Amino acid sequence: MNFKLTKCILVFLWYGCSAALAKLSPEQAATLPPPADHKINFSQEVKPILEASCVKCHGRGKAKGDFQIDNRETFLKGGESGAAVVLGKSAESRLVELVAGLDPDSIMPKKGSKLTPAQIGLLRAWIDQGAAWGEGVSFGKPPSVNLLPSRPQIPPARKGISNPIDRILLPYFEAHQFNAPPVVEERVFVRRVFLDVIGLLPTPEEVKRFQADRRSDKRERLVQRLLADNQAYAQHWLTFWNDALRNDYVGTGFIDGGRKQITAWLYSALARNLPYDKFVAQLVNPVPGSEGFSKGIIWRGVVNASQTPQLQAAQNISQIFMGVNLKCASCHDSFINDWALADAYGLANIYADEPLQMYLCDKPIGKKAATKFLYPELGDIDGSLDKTNRLRRLAEVICSRQDGRLTRTIVNRLWARLMGYGLVEPLDDMEQPAWNPDLLSWLAEDFADHGYDLKRTMALIFNSRAYQLPAVSQDEQRKKDFVFNGPAIRRMTSEQFRDALGSLTSVWYEKPDGEFDFLAGRDQKNSSMLARNLKPKWIWKNPKALDSAPTETVYWRKTVLLREKASEAHVVCTADDNFTLYVNGNKAGSGNDWEKPKFFDLNPYLLKGENVIAIESANGGDKPNPAGLMLYARVRHFRSPAQKSGEMIMDFTSDGTWLWTVEKKDGWEKPGFADEAWTKAVVLDDSKLENRQLESRFSAILSMPTQYGRIRAALVKADPLAIALGRPNREQVITLRASAATTLQGLELTNGGSLAGLLSRGAEKLAATDATNSRALVEKLYERAFGRQPSIEEASVAKGLVGAPVKKEGVEDLLWGMAMLPEFQLIY
Repeated sequence: MNFKLTKCILVFLWYGCSAALAKLSPEQAATLPPPADHKINFSQEVKPILEASCVKCHGRGKAKGDFQIDNRETFLKGGESGAAVVLGKSAESRLVELVAGLDPDSIMPKKGSKLTPAQIGLLRAWIDQGAAWGEGVSFGKPPSVNLLPSRPQIPPARKGISNPIDRILLPYFEAHQFNAPPVVEERVFVRRVFLDVIGLLPTPEEVKRFQADRRSDKRERLVQRLLADNQAYAQHWLTFWNDALRNDYVGTGFIDGGRKQITAWLYSALARNLPYDKFVAQLVNPVPGSEGFSKGIIWRGVVNASQTPQLQAAQNISQIFMGVNLKCASCHDSFINDWALADAYGLANIYADEPLQMYLCDKPIGKKAATKFLYPELGDIDGSLDKTNRLRRLAEVICSRQDGRLTRTIVNRLWARLMGYGLVEPLDDMEQPAWNPDLLSWLAEDFADHGYDLKRTMALIFNSRAYQLPAVSQDEQRKKDFVFNGPAIRRMTSEQFRDALGSLTSVWYEKPDGEFDFLAGRDQKNSSMLARNLKPKWIWKNPKALDSAPTETVYWRKTVLLREKASEAHVVCTADDNFTLYVNGNKAGSGNDWEKPKFFDLNPYLLKGENVIAIESANGGDKPNPAGLMLYARVRHFRSPAQKSGEMIMDFTSDGTWLWTVEKKDGWEKPGFADEAWTKAVVLDDSKLENRQLESRFSAILSMPTQYGRIRAALVKADPLAIALGRPNREQVITLRASAATTLQGLELTNGGSLAGLLSRGAEKLAATDATNSRALVEKLYERAFGRQPSIEEASVAKGLVGAPVKKEGVEDLLWGMAMLPEFQLIY
């Protein structure tokens, strides 16, 4: 640095410090409000001033300008500008000068209301009288709430009240003089629990079956049966976790590789009911398939320093799993809670290759935070460990039995999802007290005691009288002095509403947009779509190709003999680096990422008899690198296609019978080409390459056709209707969707193209099915939509709309009217 410039800076700093510490002139001192003329009571007069004006920046562990007021000792110590007060001499105290605003460029507090002359007079008198501090008063960071495990005693069971939730709520209801009404009628309960467990409306047959059941425990049996439907459960709760974990099928980062889906891992984890501690551990310390969560979004263009992938990981982990908002603290010491910049960077360091430079509002401050977890009392993270071991240690700390915050946070989220209002509000501020701490703590401990089983805790809630009480309006639920008196009336989510329309009209999505294993969670004997003893193999032209192969294009052929015309035929194929697949000379599809196997329908191309499967595959790059080709075709013939009975298996896979050449000739991909001079493929040994063992992935992808034609809204990218109804873009953590209706929703529901097209297709289907019987059609629709028969007046109006014979336009009008009713749109 230039010597003259250095000298100027030093002189400037010296004068600045001197000015900061200089005594006020007599003229300035005369302008100060006079000291109060009585003995000052610290707790009643000074403490409220400090709490309102100073604590946000200088208390709760924060030290802006290196000045803290946590206690009298830190207060008297002062900060970067020296002592804040001169005891007995308020006119010479820097604190008084700042709050009095004698320097217009440096007035405290910088934010919020300025102190009144009377308040300044109180501070002056307090300093003049020795600045006595109230006994036990601290402005330091308070002890953490809802952190350590706690196991409350619960009241004994009473007649008719055995569920632990209801037993804990008994004294609560008595204290609030609430006499709980009878539980809801059967039809309402069935609809509510179907929507909450699996996200679907019950079929008319389900409602009638439940109403006909005479067993005293039929509600518990229904809950257990629904929770055991692993596929429907996973497809419903996928929405909840996609929102929270910022997982989607399209959007920012997916196109340019700056983001990675966790869809396949997440769906399988839900379908298998992976214990929650393992679920969290595999997200915090990633396993193959879950790494997209901690990777976050690598934004394009200029990005705020608080949005680096490491800080995103810190923000997401703290919010989702610990109920802590670190977003403000990722830019500066937070103004909305007690978290500091160093806390956010300390957690982010666990994901960094080396300690991160700290940025204050996007400006580097030349400091690095110590690597640490948010709550050191739960465990330390040694910053000297390598990244692999830091992540392992972080997962251990968060998922330890000692972490009562992890369990409280998730049971609070479940309660809020099913009841409409959390035990702690807001959901992402778990430092707030619960309206019933015993209920929160007991649910959390019971959850941990029983293997972190989410479904078990849900069943406890579903089977409680509290859940089965009549629903109350959302407005009542959110009043200032909250008192629980029943679950809230809730709007269906975007996905629930679209699936309800699917149930009503039989119009669903055609295919999923993500990768799902629809066999996950099923019995092991039915857990593979591959034929027994027939597994896909990596093949290439040389045996060491998975380690290294020349950069070249290889052409492949296999002749497959089918004894019958295929009823269904699907193939999954992948190659390192790319491939194009032909069937009998027809191009069936292509792929260019071996980690993303491609799925194709072969039925349009396959014939009874001989079929030629041909592949053009290239190993790219400018030097030798790994290469390989893998394929599995699931080909079945059914003697009775409608029932899929009399199955004939005609599957084929990549193996040593395939032929290859590197010399391309005309017609090589078509039947009739002479391939006698071609060479047999080499089956590669992938036993030591765990990341390339794709058998389970192939099976998962091949399971997708089992769901085709009835794909639910959670499995596809958002359309205009979904967006209007509140489905987020999932670039931020969303743990609770907004419940208030919007103008956009009103417009989409009354005039939206997506909804109009759906109802039009549904009306066409329904009119064709019941073309001559308008009464039967109306009754069927009311049973599907509401689980009941229409009233006399409803039936009359509906039949008038539908017409006789049934008109497609009339059915469409009826569907619009039914879909707009609160009885259809609300969970009540």
